[in-house]
Amino acid sequence: MSMPPSLSPTEQRLHTVTSASRILNIGRSHAYDEIRLGRLRTVRSGRRRLVPTEYIEEYIELLKSEADTAA
Repeated sequence: MSMPPSLSPTEQRLHTVTSASRILNIGRSHAYDEIRLGRLRTVRSGRRRLVPTEYIEEYIELLKSEADTAA
């Protein structure tokens, strides 16, 4: 049986916090701060905390909205 091709980071649907922080170009500790503040949402799978792609997009929209409000 052949293995499916590996997905690129943009094709994955669930990301570790470290991976999500790389995608967002922010530090890992900053990502955890945003999670604690409820600004970056996550899901749990067992003991793992994962960030769905749509929550990354949601966080980007939040940042854009805050930038528009500040301008």
